[in-house]
Amino acid sequence: MRMRAKNRYKLSTTVAPETRDYLTALVKRGMAGSLAEAVDMAVHRARRAENRARLEGDTAAYFAALSSKAAREEKQLGEFLGEIADEVDLEA
Repeated sequence: MRMRAKNRYKLSTTVAPETRDYLTALVKRGMAGSLAEAVDMAVHRARRAENRARLEGDTAAYFAALSSKAAREEKQLGEFLGEIADEVDLEA
């Protein structure tokens, strides 16, 4: 995840030693080009995890709120789509 130089903001802060070690390790392993890029990468991962958790919660709430008829229809649709997906040749 390479970041472009423009649209960057100066951030001066103090971090825990283990955080510095983690960020430095990302740079040493070539996963980030700089400490700033390593911070961006770590924040990106954290935001992605939060978004996934929010989506999971929203999805669970959606299905919990369905009427029994709508839940049956959703189940049938899921089964149908699963059957179709089984027929798709991803190697073609």
